Amino acid sequence: MDRLTLDDLKRILRECAGEDEGIDLDGDVLDLNWFELGYDSLAILQTTGLIERDFDVMLDEEALDDADTPRRYLAMVNELLAARTAA
Repeated sequence: MDRLTLDDLKRILRECAGEDEGIDLDGDVLDLNWFELGYDSLAILQTTGLIERDFDVMLDEEALDDADTPRRYLAMVNELLAARTAA
């Protein structure tokens, strides 16, 4: 795959960490932080591990700290995927 979509990310989040009953991942979630979505750092690490395996990439741990919303996380992953494709 050359791009991680929001639907991909939601599927992986659900697979790795489930979904909080009070949160609707199908709603407008792009700019909510992980805590607001019911995910802790362990859930994001598990999600990251699966993405790294499925997309054959290595994500920068420092950049993960700044990727505190789905929008920022997708931008980080897709920037890396685009750079790999361009190389």
